[in-house]
Amino acid sequence: MLSLNSGSSFTELIDLVRAYAKQETIGELRGTGRWLAWGAVGGLSILLGLLFVLVGVLRLLQSTVFEGSSGMSWAPYFIVLALTAALVVFSQSRIRKPFLHSGGNK
Repeated sequence: MLSLNSGSSFTELIDLVRAYAKQETIGELRGTGRWLAWGAVGGLSILLGLLFVLVGVLRLLQSTVFEGSSGMSWAPYFIVLALTAALVVFSQSRIRKPFLHSGGNK
């Protein structure tokens, strides 16, 4: 049992609490940092790839399907916008792990 009268026991208690706090926070923060970094890299890669695909679909529609129709020049943009909205809805429906730690033990 620690006695608060003794100076060495009190400093020992403080050191023990500091060591425990560092152990429980620094390890978790490192894991969180890695999780966020890989998530950001993956998200940016998917974003860039989908951007190129959607611009390619837009150019394909403009050059083949709606090539001569000047009255329907807005249609390819609307189609790509609808495709983008469908991809966003699909992406949101596939998210399984919204939080880093969803309860439970490690």
